[in-house]
Amino acid sequence: MSVRIRLARGGAKKRPFYSIVIADSRSPRDGRFIEKVGTYNPMLERSESGRVTLNEERVRYWLGVGALPSDRVARFLGEAGIIDKRPVPNQPQKSQPKAKAQERAKTAKAEAGSS
Repeated sequence: MSVRIRLARGGAKKRPFYSIVIADSRSPRDGRFIEKVGTYNPMLERSESGRVTLNEERVRYWLGVGALPSDRVARFLGEAGIIDKRPVPNQPQKSQPKAKAQERAKTAKAEAGSS
């Protein structure tokens, strides 16, 4: 049985509230879970202390017996100092302009520098 530490959505329409749960990876997102170990309220400011709450002792236990955190939960655990911070996966980079646009920018820069 593969156990995951992941988010289960609750709250009202357009007012999300998530529980951080230990669940079998095959169970539905909001379905059956083994244990609730914390909460996440994305409606609060990032600086507020109640945004993410964790039962650190239980999280450490489940990590010790082989539970794998989801990407978002791993970020929360890294910020709490429970696990090492991972780099953010698939962070989009601003795309570069195409070749013709780069040439125009170079010529415009050269003209502005010579004036």
